[in-house]
Amino acid sequence: MGINLNVDCYGSILGVEVDLPTKSYVTELIGEQESKGIGKIARPEDGGFLKPHIFTSTIPQIDGGTNISIKIRWSQMLSYKAGRFSLTVPFCFPEYVTPAIKKISKKEKIELNVNSSVANGILCKATSHPLKEIRGHEGKFSFLYEAEIFKWSNTDFRFSYSVSSGNIFGGILLQSLYDYDQRDMFCIYLFPGSEQNRKVFKKEVFVVDISESMQGRPLESTKSAISAALSKLSPEDSFNIIAFSNEAFQFSTSMELASKDVIERATAWISMKYTVGGSTNLFIPLEKAADMLSNTRGSIPMTFLVTDGSVEDERNICHWMQKRLTNQGVLCPSIHTFGIGSFCNHYFLRMLAMIGQGEYGATFDLDSIKVQMNKLFSKGLSTVHANITIDAFDDCEEIEVYSSRIPDLSLESPLTIYGRYEGSFTMDLKIRRAKDIPLDSVLARRQIDAANNSGLVAKLSIQTCNISEYTRMTLLEKNKMLKALKHFGAWKKKGDPQKTVESEPPEMILLQRLSVGFGDLIATAENIRPGSQEPELPEVAKIFIKTTSNYFGGIRNRWCCMGCIRCCSKMNNQ
Repeated sequence: MGINLNVDCYGSILGVEVDLPTKSYVTELIGEQESKGIGKIARPEDGGFLKPHIFTSTIPQIDGGTNISIKIRWSQMLSYKAGRFSLTVPFCFPEYVTPAIKKISKKEKIELNVNSSVANGILCKATSHPLKEIRGHEGKFSFLYEAEIFKWSNTDFRFSYSVSSGNIFGGILLQSLYDYDQRDMFCIYLFPGSEQNRKVFKKEVFVVDISESMQGRPLESTKSAISAALSKLSPEDSFNIIAFSNEAFQFSTSMELASKDVIERATAWISMKYTVGGSTNLFIPLEKAADMLSNTRGSIPMTFLVTDGSVEDERNICHWMQKRLTNQGVLCPSIHTFGIGSFCNHYFLRMLAMIGQGEYGATFDLDSIKVQMNKLFSKGLSTVHANITIDAFDDCEEIEVYSSRIPDLSLESPLTIYGRYEGSFTMDLKIRRAKDIPLDSVLARRQIDAANNSGLVAKLSIQTCNISEYTRMTLLEKNKMLKALKHFGAWKKKGDPQKTVESEPPEMILLQRLSVGFGDLIATAENIRPGSQEPELPEVAKIFIKTTSNYFGGIRNRWCCMGCIRCCSKMNNQ
């Protein structure tokens, strides 16, 4: 039994429960130090990655005909664009899960609860299944779909709704907590609205890694994404491109207006760039980009950084950038970062984007580089308000904000600012008590990503079930038969009629490491390409991956059955 999920920066698995007649299995996060005392470790083939985006965990000894109950919990960010939220959940099943012997009636059921928290009403825009609204009150809505079918669904569940008008609006959510911190939590939200005609002039510098490890799909996909981004610029916008490895190469010595002729020359220039050997040096191109954008007036400056490697001076780069942006004044360039593969330090890229009030994006699947990079570029290029400040935060010791700088507001991304507070503070926004919204759980992933204290990260990770660099996931196997026997009375150990056997503690299996890590300096120095060190898969597994990709290619979190791979290997070609 396996779970198949796309591990990226937009969502993560929180836990799995499998219930059988005689046993049950449940995942649990423990600290890194505690994990060292576990003797039983899952083999790579029993728990790990088939591909960078497909993780499997084997549940052993399941007999044919067994009734299985599976519960999967995950967190997933809703997509947002033009005032509309969209949710996509995998609900598409391959043909082989439907018995071919005879038609058997089955039941499909989807129950959707929406707690908008930001508006009393929502407007349903689109849905893949005929949902019926069964409840609706003060921003809380419940929908239901039920159907008798003979064939499992071949359509993923999609639902989108709108909560905003054309104008910018916002509010504050408050939640009282009783945890290790003792302070309450707040979340300030600001929506850009749906108006698309707000014109903001921009200056962009694209900083692109062309070290030898980027050869092939990573660089070609990056070139294509940059060309698409350039085509969306208006003639009043200006841009430049810097390619780098151990040295930097500029398209132009200064910023260029985005005229048709200049864009064509830039597209031709970047398309002719090939990977070069040598180490990866991030500081030189970032410094050049900062210098180009240092005297910006009347437009929003921004830098897009794309890389697949790690460097040794990442901490110094963050400190340098923080100091430079602080000294630059009111209009500071925003920094958007994008990481490719597992060799780059995603924690560093996330922190650099946070310092630069920008967005962070990443992919571990070479096939999705262009799509994910286009999303990041589109968010940055849709910025409508930059360098936002909140007066209530000035010199207020009772408020702690979980971000060193407030992000810019984009048409394609609501702005959220969150943290802890005690006492009271004044703000001219509508306040709501988050009675039915666990803010601490919803914002846990962001808080973990922003924290720089390993002890705090581990505590938050275990408390909220979010995977981190300082925790490990385990699989607990519980024997229900022993529990049942003990319930009906003590049972005697064979050969010793006087000795009572207590219920055995659950067996704990340590799964393979699931976190991304802090990059790989050795792989970067040796210019190892992303994905090149993945183990060769059996032919059956390749077919299976292709099948699931066809059905679930657009979904970030999905599940499958590892046993199907092994079963298919024993079947003939009919």
